[in-house]
Amino acid sequence: MEIHESYLGRVLLVGLGGFVGSSARFVLSGLVHRALPLSVFPIGTFAVNVLGCLVIGFLGGLMELRQVLGPAQRLFVLIGILGGFTTFSTFAFETLSLAHASDFARAAGNVAGQVLLGLTAAWVGYLAAQYL
Repeated sequence: MEIHESYLGRVLLVGLGGFVGSSARFVLSGLVHRALPLSVFPIGTFAVNVLGCLVIGFLGGLMELRQVLGPAQRLFVLIGILGGFTTFSTFAFETLSLAHASDFARAAGNVAGQVLLGLTAAWVGYLAAQYL
């Protein structure tokens, strides 16, 4: 029996992927914040979420159209890595923080931008997968 066939093996695959994704989120978000130190907008989380949406759209398209990932790879990459990488819980907290600070325009911009650009990025990723 391979590790991915047992429930514990699947949990470990997701957990290891989550470690990779969360670490990548931490690094990328930090790089964005260091590149734009004067930003009062949660630009690091914004960049991570849009990139995560692009990647999941692309991989979702590849899986649907070309069946490129097996069950273990799907657990590791989609649920583990991308689940750890994308940060909608952080997005929600940062949006609430902006709203609590009465910065309603930035809070609304954060919500609208992440949803619209995230959906657009997922769509573009999916379309890109069709042409591979």
